[in-house]
Amino acid sequence: MTSRDFFKPGRSVAISDRGMAATSHPQATLAAVDILRAGGNAVDAAVAAVALQSVIDPLMTGIGGDCFALYSPAGGTPVALNGSGRAPQKAELAYFIDKGFSSIPDDSAHAVTVPGAVDAWCRLIESHGSLGMNRVLAAAIAAAEDGYCITPRVALDWARYSPRVGKFPGSASYFLPNGKAPVTGQRMTNPALAATLRAIATGGRDAFYKGLVAEEIVGLLQSLGGLHEESDFSSFAAFETAPISAKYRGRDVLECPPNGQGLAALMIARILDGFDLRDPTLSEADRIHLLAEASKAAYAWRDQVISDPAHMTADVDAILSDRSIDAIRSKISLEKAAPAGTWEGPTHKDTVYVTVVDRDGNAVSLINSIFFAFGSGIYAPRSGVLLQNRGAGFVVRQGHPNAIGPGKLPFHTIIPGMLAEGGKTRMTFGVMGGQYQAVGHCHLLSQILDRDMDPQQASDQPRSFYFDGKLSLEPTISDDVRMDLERRGHTTVWADEPIGGAQAIYIDHERGVLLGATDHRKDGIALGY
Repeated sequence: MTSRDFFKPGRSVAISDRGMAATSHPQATLAAVDILRAGGNAVDAAVAAVALQSVIDPLMTGIGGDCFALYSPAGGTPVALNGSGRAPQKAELAYFIDKGFSSIPDDSAHAVTVPGAVDAWCRLIESHGSLGMNRVLAAAIAAAEDGYCITPRVALDWARYSPRVGKFPGSASYFLPNGKAPVTGQRMTNPALAATLRAIATGGRDAFYKGLVAEEIVGLLQSLGGLHEESDFSSFAAFETAPISAKYRGRDVLECPPNGQGLAALMIARILDGFDLRDPTLSEADRIHLLAEASKAAYAWRDQVISDPAHMTADVDAILSDRSIDAIRSKISLEKAAPAGTWEGPTHKDTVYVTVVDRDGNAVSLINSIFFAFGSGIYAPRSGVLLQNRGAGFVVRQGHPNAIGPGKLPFHTIIPGMLAEGGKTRMTFGVMGGQYQAVGHCHLLSQILDRDMDPQQASDQPRSFYFDGKLSLEPTISDDVRMDLERRGHTTVWADEPIGGAQAIYIDHERGVLLGATDHRKDGIALGY
């Protein structure tokens, strides 16, 4: 890997020979490391971190959201956990068509699917953890009860997206104290959320999906026109599956299977694997162009086929086959952009990603989200639960595999990733950022495997994202590169906010060393011990 230029601002890659955690919030990373140092394993630490972040970064994630994870036990076979929520059993497509819906409004009760995160956390701890939920949730409970300070990126996003909660009086009364978004350094508490977390710590998943918490949430949603019943909550269960995978530079890239967009990441990786991105004569514009063209093709497939796995008709192996990928790759020109495509679904993204590797080599890659900033904006004040709006990912169209329906899982953007080599997990990684995530996975992998960068250097690189007919560029990309891309037929725009947020832990098995990275675009840190 290339050495860092210490004359330039930036971060060194984190180094450890025992355990490591990387998150987008320093307190969450510290909570994970505290668990590791106390004898907990990677799963204990990851759940502790994400639970804390659900308190201290509430516009990005929470117990009212969903969770996906990849878990690789030391010397064992990786498993994928799907903790995404289902539509109510009464959510018939005909109902929405008859009511004249063309899409699911992102700030409506209809956008709220059953939150899957709590059940996913409890299942992870029961199946793979070593500590009890009381210990794992202790930091989150303390922060909600005793208070926490707002960090700079959280403050920026809170202010920017405050109108999403400002429209609901019950939400605004908590999230906008004195009518304003909290500022950097301001102290916040959430005693109601602390009580709910304490109930989960002692009563497990039933404390959320049955009883007072579920009753409040269902009653609130019904008052807003929702079709939810308490039985939708009590019957919910996260489930384990085998990961899906594809080769990139001889390594195995692992993703969760649909209903997440991991398939799109694998398609992009397979397409790019046919280009020599180690070629030193390739320009930055060449690399951006090829990534954009691969993304354009993969997302066109993604939007047509990815849905609830029980309703998906396309075959993953066929999509990733040589025949399919070769046909796509053959149409890519280095000199000319393919025609622009458009996307009909929601574009917002608010997520946190956590990764932990413990001293025994157990590794977890976990992502938790309420989708839009502040999710649906709908807040249950007695339980302190802000509800997601993943149902906005459904389409209202007869015959589409991702059409809303009773008990269905919607298309999901959040995806944890892993890289394996020779049967061993080589890296855990994730890139927050809604629709960008599949592209972000491949951009990060290419910087490491094609350009010999360490994970931190890879995360630091300028980003681009082709989506909905436009190629968005971070302003750290030069005007010359932008003009080169315009010459090839791209419509470019400067990004109005940083693109995505990455965390990664690279496992150097040969030396027994962990290399951790976290994105400068967020507040977080990677920390080993």
